[in-house]
Order: sequence, then structure tokens, then C-alpha cells
Amino acid sequence: MRFSSKARLSAVVVGAALALTACSGGSSGGSGTVDGAGKKLNVLVGVNSAYPEAQKQWFKDIGAKFKAQTGADIEFETFASANDELTRIQTSVVSGQGPDVYSLGTTFTPTAYATKAFVTLSDDDWKKVGGKDRFNPATLGISGPDEQHQAGIPFVSRPFVMAYNKDVLAAAGIDKPATSWDELAAQAKKMTNPGTGTFGLATGYKDGFDPWKFIWAMSVQAGNPLVDGSTLKLDDPAVKKAYETYFGWLTKDKVVDPASIGWNNSNAVAAFASGKAGYLMMTTASSIPTLDKSAVAGKYAYTPMPTVAPGETSAKGDANKAASILSGDNVVVADYSQQKDLAFAYVNLITSKDEQLNYQKTFGDLPANAEALKSLDNPVLAASAEAAGRAKATPFTGAWADIQLALTNVTVQSIPDLASGNVPDASLETRIKDAQTKGQASLDRAAKS
Repeated sequence: MRFSSKARLSAVVVGAALALTACSGGSSGGSGTVDGAGKKLNVLVGVNSAYPEAQKQWFKDIGAKFKAQTGADIEFETFASANDELTRIQTSVVSGQGPDVYSLGTTFTPTAYATKAFVTLSDDDWKKVGGKDRFNPATLGISGPDEQHQAGIPFVSRPFVMAYNKDVLAAAGIDKPATSWDELAAQAKKMTNPGTGTFGLATGYKDGFDPWKFIWAMSVQAGNPLVDGSTLKLDDPAVKKAYETYFGWLTKDKVVDPASIGWNNSNAVAAFASGKAGYLMMTTASSIPTLDKSAVAGKYAYTPMPTVAPGETSAKGDANKAASILSGDNVVVADYSQQKDLAFAYVNLITSKDEQLNYQKTFGDLPANAEALKSLDNPVLAASAEAAGRAKATPFTGAWADIQLALTNVTVQSIPDLASGNVPDASLETRIKDAQTKGQASLDRAAKS
């Protein structure tokens, strides 16, 4: 099991920081009968830190169903961080062996596609997983560079929204959620009361996946696409303004718990679930199972993220279409796999209507299966559906993983300053400049590959 062009593939992957995230895809209607008796399919997914025990049970249940359908076993492997996943991808691409199936976040599908290490799906491949029409068309928006060249099979949709505590907002005299970032900060100040441990916003500055999304959103909404053809624009003033706004919630506005410097997303969810925050930022429907069993059950709702950039009074250009990144999980099949039919049978199983609904009930993520999505009747999901309709794809370039990591690293490098209560202007400018230099170099490499 070897690639014919290892050197080229290695260069692409080593130059990309693949922060791949969890989950996969499949169903019981397209792949036909596959005889996998005595065989084992290896599947790599990300750890679900919010619902670890439920994920373990899901592994067992899907494994049993797959065994009954094909006679084959599944060995699930997990990664716990972006660096862990990057190492697995690099090792597999260079050696030409490893997991048969990978789960990855939609924003990193472009980088994975650029490696040429995964199957570019033929019409026959799509038939094996139930056909393209099985999937909600919006979820196919970042499966490949165009409709004829796709590698990512949608598994779940995860548009980002805000959750808000209706009681906390009402107590502060707020009658509706904020629609601009400036209004959000103003509302957060009204809800913050350190004496009672209540803060306007709950977010995790140490989360490995969320911080860059705030910068992307505010920048794009200000008219800066970050990637403009072959030019990276992290040095645009809108990017610095975005970081100042994001960091300012802690250092200037003081509307987030000081402990959030060390929080990941699950810590932020827990804080909101305890009733100690007005808004839970950058969350998804996957928080429903937790919130429905918490102190805020029946007291919370979701709303789209703000779409008016910091310092602006109205949305610019197509800012209203940037309520969320086009987010979710795609499944890809390794090109080196000698068990592609089993791999597609697995994807066929987990993207079936019944399995998609089971997954949604357990983990909250929206189904990528069109029929399953249409069958949902939950008012709580209305904001997620709206955000999905107003989502914008991140640039489809093999350099995006490095760019995303560069944006994240600005926050990582600023943690000590955040802890001291101030991020010096010169330090922020230096970090953004470094991110610009490294990101542009990756964009240049991608253009040549």
C-alpha cells in the first residue's frame, strides 16, 4: 500500500497544519452487499470531549451493525489534538499506509484534497454511499474545488451560533439578542456582575479550534476575505481590529470570566449551563444534550452570530452571508486503502437516515442526510438552520490549514499577555506580521503544487 508520488505528497502535507476534526459517513441503500468476513476496517476520528462515553457507545453500536451487514470488524482510532491528527496524516501520506477512513473538519478538506492522498469520488463511488442526492446540497459546498472533483463525503453539519440565557438577558433589560459585535459587547457589560460570578459572555481562549473563527468572521464581515487570489491579507487592519475586539472582552470590557484564559469550549459550555453567563459564544447544536440536562434547561435559545463588523453600524457587502463558516465533518477514504468497498459501505451506513437521526439525538449535530434533516421538528434548531443558510465557506486552498493555524497561534502566543490583563499593541502587530509571513509562504507553495 504505497503512493506513487510520495515526495510530492509529503511536501504538501508537511507544509500544512491539518487540524482535522471528528466523525464519518455511510448508509444501507447504496453500496450493495460487501463481503468483509475476516477483514478489519480502520477508521480515524477525533475524540468527542463533550460526550466521551456516548462516543464509545456509538463506536460499539456502529461496529456491531457494520459487522452484521458486511461481516467485517471496525477498529476506531482517535486523535485528541490538531497536532496529533497532523502527525497521523503526515505519517500515512509519506508511508502510504494507515487508516482506511478519516474524519475531518470541513475547513480542512481543501488541505486534505491537495495532498492527493484521498479518493476523488467517481459517480460509482457516490452511488456506493447512496448518491449525491442523499445529502443536503449545502453540505457539499466544501467537498472539493468543484462538483466534478470532490473527496469529502458530508457526515454532519455544524453551523455556529450563540446560545443565550433568556432570564439573564431579561434581567438586564435586554429584549432581543445582539446582531452586531459592538451591540454584543454593550449587552455583555449590562449582564456582567463579578460579585455573583455572572458574566456576559462565555468563551474559551485556550480552545484549539474556536479562536480563529472569531477573527475570520469579524474580518470577512468587514470586507476582508483573508485570501484574495494568491494574496493573503492577515495584515489588513480588519484583522487587527478583530483581535482587539476578541481580546478586549477580557482585557477591556471584562465581560468574560478571567478563568476563560485557560478554558476550552467544553468549559465555556459548562459555565453557561450553570446559569452564569448571558451568551455562550461560537457554539453549535451539539451543546443541546448538555444544556437540556442543565440548570438552563427551558431557559435558553440559540441565535445567529453577529454579522455587523466591529466599529460598523450595518452589515457591509455580503456580511449577512457570513454568520458562520460552512462547518461540519466530512469523511474521506484513503487512496492507498485496499478495502475501499468496505470503506464506502461504512460511509453508506453512517450517512443513512436512521443512523443520522440517531447521531443527532445523541450528539446534537445536524444531519447531512437531506431526508433526515427534513424530518427534524425542533424549534430550538431554527437558529442553526438559519445560520447554515447564511454560512460562508473558507477559501478552498491547500494552504488553508497553515493559515488557520497561523490565526490560532496569534491567540496562543497572546495567552500570557491576556493573563496579565493587556496585550501590547506592538506585540499583537508582531504576531500578526509573523502569521502573515508564514501564511503567505504556504499560499505560495500551494500555488506551485
